[in-house]
Amino acid sequence: MKRKIVSVLVCAAMVATMAVGCGSSSDTADTSADAAATEDAADDAAATEDAAADDAAAADDAAATGDVITVGFAQVGHESDWRTASTQSCQDVFSAENGYDLQFVDCDNDSAVQLEAVRGFIEQDVDYIIIDPIVSTGWDTVLTECEDAGIPVIVIDRTIDDSDKYVSWVGSEFKTEGLAAGEWLKAYAEAKGITELNILVIEGSTGASATIGRTDGFKEIADREGWNIIDSQTGDFTQEGGQTVMESYCKSYEGQFNVVICQNDNEAFGAMDAMTAAGVSYGVDGDVILVSFDGCRTALDYCLAGDINAVFECNPMAAPMVEEVIQALEAGETPEAEIYVEESCFANEDIVPTIEVNGESKEMTVVTQELIDARPF
Repeated sequence: MKRKIVSVLVCAAMVATMAVGCGSSSDTADTSADAAATEDAADDAAATEDAAADDAAAADDAAATGDVITVGFAQVGHESDWRTASTQSCQDVFSAENGYDLQFVDCDNDSAVQLEAVRGFIEQDVDYIIIDPIVSTGWDTVLTECEDAGIPVIVIDRTIDDSDKYVSWVGSEFKTEGLAAGEWLKAYAEAKGITELNILVIEGSTGASATIGRTDGFKEIADREGWNIIDSQTGDFTQEGGQTVMESYCKSYEGQFNVVICQNDNEAFGAMDAMTAAGVSYGVDGDVILVSFDGCRTALDYCLAGDINAVFECNPMAAPMVEEVIQALEAGETPEAEIYVEESCFANEDIVPTIEVNGESKEMTVVTQELIDARPF
């Protein structure tokens, strides 16, 4: 195991101001209360400093005994709220306090940069490599290099289709998400008495497994039901991309569509801006049904407000399960090859309580403020 010295600098500062004066008994009481409050604050600060010092000592002890585990993480980029949550999850889990040295690279949606980041991790001789692949192909050569170097690779979120030289994949069933959106839309349209669906799709990044899975899953239902998918273009999983595509749609297909499917929340935010500017009403009381994927707090805020009809979760909090894989490997055990995160489906209205996906019943959860407040991302 590679040794790295982890140093943690802990700084604590306290400023206490006490007002002391002559006068009434109430002044004396106030002064006493202030003094007690200051003493409590001092105790809290001391406790915080002690806890931080303990964490620093634990990290230093781990480094001194060679117990630090070095992890390289090649992240897709920072294109969405989901991606930010995914990165934060890994940084929280693979922290110095937890006995890790995390080498993080934001690849900014550039596949060449991501391949070089992985090769950089090999040169650093890290213990483990985590990859969230920008695209699903072109990986076999560099993964062979990882294998030759004896560095286990764990893939998260998106999938790799042209190589099996990694120990585990942790993520979501993207096609199931697309199927769920389609089954909900079918049931929702029936409940609302809508007999004709004319659909515009804003896809994610071209070549990403999330894009492929959600597109294939939703299209399977659309083809089965005979729906009209008017157009399907990439918004690159960004708010700007979603807005640009939707602006084009509003001009090209004015008055021709009543459903917009956005393959992530940020695209939906951009589509909302474009439809608002074009005078197109959307959401629960609008002319257009709006569906999103991911399920960040902001999207659920909009769902609660009725601007987005339904949101299908893609859970970014994969890091704890990745750590379980690493700990299994550290113990000489064989982890599972595929590990799926738990995910939910959300809606504004309580008119479709459940949907059937792949022969299994999935609950549609009605969004509440309490639910949003409890979200981890």
